[in-house]
Amino acid sequence: MNAMLLAAGRGERMRPLTDTLPKPLLPLGGRPLIAWHLSALARAGVREVVINLSWLGEQLRARLGDGAQFGVRIHYSEEGPVPLETGGGIFRALPLLGPEPFLVVNADIWTDIDFAQLTITAEALAQLVLVRNPPQHPRGDFALDGPLVVERESGRYTYSGVGLYRPELFAGCSDGRFPLLPLLKRAIAARRLQGQVHTGVWDDAGTPERLAQLEERLTALE
Repeated sequence: MNAMLLAAGRGERMRPLTDTLPKPLLPLGGRPLIAWHLSALARAGVREVVINLSWLGEQLRARLGDGAQFGVRIHYSEEGPVPLETGGGIFRALPLLGPEPFLVVNADIWTDIDFAQLTITAEALAQLVLVRNPPQHPRGDFALDGPLVVERESGRYTYSGVGLYRPELFAGCSDGRFPLLPLLKRAIAARRLQGQVHTGVWDDAGTPERLAQLEERLTALE
């Protein structure tokens, strides 16, 4: 299975840290945040990884190289000076990802999700990994009805930023800037979006304060 790490965003909530450094290269536990994902993907048996580039993308390319240091081969998907959002970014990278289901991981999260254990059924267009709602996102995103992801006000979970996707989810799309959510809603309406709940470690290191708290937790575990 191939994988994509989403790394093109400006990281507005992380400013001023991201004024001169792309968010995926922010240090955590002595390593760039994205390096933890690359190592986890390699352990899961993933060998081909696509990383999308926009804001300060040349720094990511220079730091990560061809991926050999992490045990993977990295392909870069250039988006230009304005990021294409999640939907547009994945769509542009489809030629690099191939015709089979692929894994997508937000580069600015921290998690112990075992990527090797994720699977997608033949009828699903995507399989989302959901987590309990964190304090900064108390309403969540989606609920579950058995294996199906549904839109409901009660019993909602937060999308972790990790999911398996089929290229068919993007049928009818055109190259350009667009969000992922309308495609997920279309799949929900067709009863072809499935999900699972991860109860282990997950953090959205989305602000300097949350990144510092995560660093403290990692230090305490050493």
